[in-house]
Parts: sequence; C-alpha cells; structure tokens
Amino acid sequence: HVQLVESGGGLVQAGGSLRLFCAASGRTFSSYVMGWFRQSPGKDREFVAAISWSTGSTYYTDSVKGRFTISRDNAKNTVYLQMNSLKPDDTAVYYCGYRYYSGISVYTSNYDYWGQGTQVTVSS
Repeated sequence: HVQLVESGGGLVQAGGSLRLFCAASGRTFSSYVMGWFRQSPGKDREFVAAISWSTGSTYYTDSVKGRFTISRDNAKNTVYLQMNSLKPDDTAVYYCGYRYYSGISVYTSNYDYWGQGTQVTVSS
C-alpha cells in the first residue's frame, strides 16, 4: 500500500506561481510513475504531468507545456509541480497519483493510488 500526501495549493493571482508537493510513503518500488491530475467542478479528472521515477523522463499535457515543471527528489520520495504563469483556467483540485508500472500514462484508471487533493485557485 502507498500513501500520498499533497500540499502547496492556495490562492494566487493570474500570472503568479505556486509549487505543489506530493510525498509518497509505504510500499514504493524503484520503477514507478508519479503524476499530477486536476479536476474542476463538473468536469472529469484530467492529466497534467507525469514523471518516471527510474528514468526521470517527463510528459505534459499541451495546455501546461512551458509553464509547469514536474520534478522529483528520490531521497525524499517526493514529486513537485512548479506552476508558473498561472491562468484562471488552471483553477482546480490537483491530485497526485502513483502508478506501479514504469510507463507514463495519461489515464486515471492506470494509477493505483491517489492523494487527497489540494485546491489551486487562480484569480483574474
């Protein structure tokens, strides 16, 4: 079993920045993927970014490329999402997901564990 704890959300003005954190604990393995997803009211949870723990390779959804950066700290089992140039459309609850397999996936069904979510609100 894996536990994920997110933090770092908040209220920011458009054009501002936030950094999200997700700490993993429990039975983690050397080859897995951690991803960030987000969900707005009335919408499905959507993929934002993911990182392969073993290779460090990353993948982003088009709408955040060039603005968001996903990174990891192996020693702390923590994944980060640096969000710059935030827009009101980025407003959502952001969730961290853990996938046991090494291939990056954009589908929520391919992630095995989820954190509780952290609210990000971008005002115009």
